Amino acid sequence: MCLILFSYRSHPGYPLILAANRDEFYERPTAQASFWKEAPNMLAGRDLQDGGTWLGVTKSGRMAAITNYRNPRALKEGAPSRGALVSGFLRGDEPPGEYIRRIRPDAGRYNGFNLLLGDGSGLFYFSNTTNVFCEISPGIHGISNHLLDTPWPKVKRGIYLLDGLIARHEDPQPDEIFHILADPSRPDDRDLPDTGVGLEWERVLSSIFIQSEGYGTRSSSFLLAGREGDVKFIERSFSSGPGDHDTVQFEFRVQTGAHFSPPD
Repeated sequence: MCLILFSYRSHPGYPLILAANRDEFYERPTAQASFWKEAPNMLAGRDLQDGGTWLGVTKSGRMAAITNYRNPRALKEGAPSRGALVSGFLRGDEPPGEYIRRIRPDAGRYNGFNLLLGDGSGLFYFSNTTNVFCEISPGIHGISNHLLDTPWPKVKRGIYLLDGLIARHEDPQPDEIFHILADPSRPDDRDLPDTGVGLEWERVLSSIFIQSEGYGTRSSSFLLAGREGDVKFIERSFSSGPGDHDTVQFEFRVQTGAHFSPPD
């Protein structure tokens, strides 16, 4: 996952509204979101190369998502799959804080990541690049390939668009969310970050929706979690661009008391 935009406890009807894009090489084998055969409580896409996932939810009221931290100079060859951190949380029953404390001592074995975990106890963030672990405050937030709320142009634009959508509509519609996630606009070169990949790649990676030769946005996801435990999850997957896409949609109610945020 390379961009996560989310509203947490800032909408009167929905404690969590999440919109996310996963960017990856087109050739990397991937399965669309579904309930896993070996974990029928868990809804997530699957990386068929390493077996993990980038975003998922469960019928017991757990949510997890991850983005990579972009720093090619610190890349570790042979590091374990970061996607296993997401599926590991979703398949377990530890509260987010306990899960983070358990994985924290070995987090340096992985390449850089930002991990977002939630259940009925709250929503939490952990980055192994800075060892930062915190509970998310109410508001609208964004994570790309740096740290939580780093003001990269795509993060700032995504937060602005999501904030405007939530302010205008009592019930955010999927097409409006996916319109945000399909934004191909690029900022001026002077506003680009320098992450060590060169100017041309900084340009390519700077848009909310990425499209290039061999690499781009592979899926866009929308998660809507209501106060009564109703969950809507929609994923659009792409083979090479924003035109043709496959869509899957799921709706369910989480177990009583197991919502994605604590009560006010």
